[in-house]
Amino acid sequence: MSVVPAEALQGGAPAVEETGRDAAAELGPRARLWPSLAAVYRAQLSRARVARIPLLFVATFQSIGIMILMRGVVDGGGEAQSVVAGASVLVVAFVALNLLAQYFGQLRASGGLDHYATLPVPPAAVVLGAAGAYASFTVPGTVVTAVFGCVLFGLPLAHLWVLVAVIPLAGAALAGLGAALGLLAPRPELATLLGQLGMSAALLLGVLPADRMPGVVRFARDLLPSTYGVEAFARTFGPHPDWAFVLGDLAVCGCVGVVSLAVATWAYRRAAVR
Repeated sequence: MSVVPAEALQGGAPAVEETGRDAAAELGPRARLWPSLAAVYRAQLSRARVARIPLLFVATFQSIGIMILMRGVVDGGGEAQSVVAGASVLVVAFVALNLLAQYFGQLRASGGLDHYATLPVPPAAVVLGAAGAYASFTVPGTVVTAVFGCVLFGLPLAHLWVLVAVIPLAGAALAGLGAALGLLAPRPELATLLGQLGMSAALLLGVLPADRMPGVVRFARDLLPSTYGVEAFARTFGPHPDWAFVLGDLAVCGCVGVVSLAVATWAYRRAAVR
């Protein structure tokens, strides 16, 4: 049996301790925003794919049913353009606002925020990743609703490519609002109620023609984030769209999306530390 000198043990201890500190320092760097965002997005997309697809069909059939009902009241012209644009964005509101409010409300009530709080993931990545995943489910339903509405009301299909900008911008604005409602609500039942009320507001204020609304209701319509996405999409159905107004509506929708996602990130930080 060999004997190790005490000096060797005494001299080696700091080296082991220092190595342990170095290893701990190497294991704890903060993750960057974009890789974390991509990881959260993929995780949320794979997790919600099975559960949310049936609800996406419900949202699509709901919007198509509303357009069929409105077909008996609206013949064409600007009112038909508002109905088709509002019903298309309603699919985004159903998923990005209503379902996301329910998701974050349940996540907060079940303690799921504690799981994300233990990970070296920036709060913005959690909010943006979940919002992006939920908004991605709206793409097929929104396109199907828009095509069906154009055929139903005899509107041109030439400028449907503008949905490439309308869906992410309106989705960001509504998803940020839905996440904030779910994170700020003290109970999951209240988060569900707020999400349902928000979707109902998007239905009534977005699908119904604005010309038939009272002045007070029009003012409330201007405060709804999805209104600017509806207006931008509706303007493209005309024979000669004014693209300056379309870009202006999309810019407002994008600015509202940045603000709403910032509020949702603040609400996530507030809920995670409680």
